[in-house]
Amino acid sequence: MVTNVLRDFIDIPQVWERIDRVEERLFEVSTSDDPFLTEIAQHLLAAGGKRFRPVLSQLAAEFGPSRDDRLIEAGTAVELIHVGSLYHDDVIDGAETRRGTVSVNTKWGNAHAILAGDFLIARASELAAISLGLDTVRLLARTYTELVVGQALELRLTGDLAHGPAEHYRVMGGKTASLIRTAARMGALAADAPSRYVEALSVATWELGMVFQITDDALDLVATDEQLGKPAGSDIHQGVYTLPVLRALEGPSGVRISALLAGGMPFAETTVAEVIDLVQEGGYIDEIIDECVNRLDVASEAIASLPDIDARSVLQEMGSFLVKRVRAASG
Repeated sequence: MVTNVLRDFIDIPQVWERIDRVEERLFEVSTSDDPFLTEIAQHLLAAGGKRFRPVLSQLAAEFGPSRDDRLIEAGTAVELIHVGSLYHDDVIDGAETRRGTVSVNTKWGNAHAILAGDFLIARASELAAISLGLDTVRLLARTYTELVVGQALELRLTGDLAHGPAEHYRVMGGKTASLIRTAARMGALAADAPSRYVEALSVATWELGMVFQITDDALDLVATDEQLGKPAGSDIHQGVYTLPVLRALEGPSGVRISALLAGGMPFAETTVAEVIDLVQEGGYIDEIIDECVNRLDVASEAIASLPDIDARSVLQEMGSFLVKRVRAASG
């Protein structure tokens, strides 16, 4: 779901007016006194991206009465946390590309990538402290803790064929759903939304966050390199076994998949291709799509308690949109 598609999907002009301001603010706050650090810190920002989290923050802000700069700062802070964590992820994964361009760690080295990620995360904390209040500072800190715990668990499970879906749910919750929920919560809090709306948005966007990651994992198995902006099957190549693969390991094709992956990394392209074929032929992409639909039912129930405004309709449709992109890619 690239930003241009999001713009077509979300026909709420004031949301995009604020996102345009968030975009400007991202480059303002990622500017350092050191031009070299600025270049590195802004490398991935300039590459674009979904901006899914700040968009969610602005949608959530529609449920509150306030319309001041806190909304912009909330969207900016949450995206800085996200991008900073991507810099760290790419170092851990040894990723060579990100968002269709060379990764920071490949271009400048691991040390510079880590420092630039730290810089962006520190700037997010500074924004929150100055503009958004102590509760939001605590929220960001707690969320970043969840991100780190999720990443650490994923790292420990890398290449491990013995773990099942339960551990992967914990990884998805920590690495993805927690920040997506926080994005919405921050936007609602910045707009002074009533607490019952903040809580409903939190429930809904947790489920949307899980669906976002589940469908993203599925796309890695069914989409093309061009659609992904990175090599297809990259999760398997990195020894990260996502939900469809883990489900397949528990099924009739599990013995064959285990045999294919038992040799460890690096995997041959033919090995990864056969694993992907077995996952698809076993119906595991369809199975996780069904799970996403069930999660969206939970989200819809929470969203239904919100005021009947355009943002509520968008949130109701957003999960279906995520599922449709997988169905379209898988044919």
